[in-house]
Amino acid sequence: MKPISANKSTRTIRTDALARVEGEGAMFVQIEGDHVRDVKLRIYEPPRFFEAMLRGRAFTEAPDITSRICGICPIAYQMSAVRAMEDACGVAIDSGPIRELRRLIYCGEWIESLGLHVYLLHAPDFLGYPGFLEMAREHPQIAEQGLALKKAGNTLMTLVGGREIHPINIRVGGFYRAPSRAELRPLIDPLERAREIALATVRWAGELPFPDVRREPELVALAEPGRYPIDLGRIVSDRGLDIAPAEFDTHMVEEHVAHSNALHARIRQRGSYLTGSLARYNLSFAALSPLARDAAREAGLQETCRNPFQSIIVRAVELVQVCDEALAIIDDYEPPDEPAVEVAPRRAVGHGATEAPRGMLYHRYALDHDGTILDARIVPPTSQNQLVIEEDLRAVVQRNVKLPDEELTLRCEQAIRNHDPCISCATHFLELTVQRG
Repeated sequence: MKPISANKSTRTIRTDALARVEGEGAMFVQIEGDHVRDVKLRIYEPPRFFEAMLRGRAFTEAPDITSRICGICPIAYQMSAVRAMEDACGVAIDSGPIRELRRLIYCGEWIESLGLHVYLLHAPDFLGYPGFLEMAREHPQIAEQGLALKKAGNTLMTLVGGREIHPINIRVGGFYRAPSRAELRPLIDPLERAREIALATVRWAGELPFPDVRREPELVALAEPGRYPIDLGRIVSDRGLDIAPAEFDTHMVEEHVAHSNALHARIRQRGSYLTGSLARYNLSFAALSPLARDAAREAGLQETCRNPFQSIIVRAVELVQVCDEALAIIDDYEPPDEPAVEVAPRRAVGHGATEAPRGMLYHRYALDHDGTILDARIVPPTSQNQLVIEEDLRAVVQRNVKLPDEELTLRCEQAIRNHDPCISCATHFLELTVQRG
């Protein structure tokens, strides 16, 4: 943290980079007296032009290309891409063993990604450490639990996907190869252990100190009757939105803003909205497994949670959910007759939406008659959440305006990490500037 100026009229602080998030960015806060005049979250990581890169490529290449957008959540990009391509080609894989395998590998990604966020990125905020390594020296058991969860998720992704980073077994129509029941059985022990760790994580997170905060953004997530939202569903909100993924552009709009390389999304005529763990939990609590619901209640959560600082508990509940579901899928699994269904290209537009650990991820592709990608659009969770993050930051700064700049900076960083933003995914974070006048 660098004091830039300190006098009676203006005080400016700049932090060159936000730790424990993916990517680079900055935040600008302007305070006059005890009033917050302006807050801007500036994502300055350079755009990577994946949408332009996809144009002119074969529709079958999209899963492998889009997986490179994120090394932590490649499955989310692959699954949204294959859903959109299949939609364009008139193919729906909504049930059966291929669909279950897709949920299984997605569970693996949720386990490793949610475990990463809870333990490596977010826990140090609550325990008073600048980072994971410092925390691990004094709390080795907590660190080991986080690493064990990440390893369990990566093991699942490797077995089903071929490797843990940018898996190579996912294709439009299904998989290149489907595992046998015998091949999945070695996953049972590590997943059962991961489930026990997840339950302990919920109990531990429920005892952390939280500021008394309540936020009321519109919550948006996928929803599917009887199942917790992961790989499929309609787009719903707590204020009456209920649309198919194909209607995303009709109801949502992305806009350029001068202070960020990431687009800002909002609901037309309504404003900002929040995706991610809190949205899924509030909209689909009843679809959690009994074990996950009981764990949530024992940790003090109700069927709705509006405190963003308690998102660490909600993520832990989701860890229980996906560990439980992965074990159930393995127990019931029967290999498909063929690992993939035939998907013939045609000239059309397709839409796909799935739930990345960080929130809803939307893809849209326009295809030519031979399957050449004519246009691509990808809307990651961080772009959708950026307006709400700025609103949360404004509220945090206003509540804590009298704190010294160093403490205020840390509180702001924690507020951002509540939402686990992936800045690298959003560029199409935290250099902090505070002006006090």
